[in-house]
Amino acid sequence: METIRQYVKSLLLLEMLKGLRLTFVYMTKRKFTVQYPEQKTPKSPRFRGLHALRRYPNGEERCIACKLCEAVCPALAITIDSEKRADGSRRTTRYDIDLFKCIFCGFCEESCPVDSIVETRVHEYHFEKRGENIMTKDKLLALGDSLESEIAEDRLADSLYR
Repeated sequence: METIRQYVKSLLLLEMLKGLRLTFVYMTKRKFTVQYPEQKTPKSPRFRGLHALRRYPNGEERCIACKLCEAVCPALAITIDSEKRADGSRRTTRYDIDLFKCIFCGFCEESCPVDSIVETRVHEYHFEKRGENIMTKDKLLALGDSLESEIAEDRLADSLYR
């Protein structure tokens, strides 16, 4: 009896008709489209975009060259060289992030003991020439300087989630 029922179902193509009905329902519904360059979708304060290096309020860079971000990076996208200064503190001489390798996981941000490396809300960037995908220390510091108020706001909002 069951085999006859299955045979009749396969002849009538009931599964296909159910699928076509669902397709027709979604085809007649009103679409939600964002006109991208003019309209922006809201982003979470915890969004992870382009990296930036921060400075202290007195202008000194925060990075102490502990190399934790380099060690924790699963994609090996961060390269750091450092040297000791005259006052005995360590600072970076080279801080490079290869954005082609980076998977924007946020581990570097989480591991930093002085809150030096952060990921901003910037997601609209492009490269026109070879080598622009490498974010150097100067580029990272310039981005951090230009977005410091936004970064501080995001850090405050992020502290509410922890």
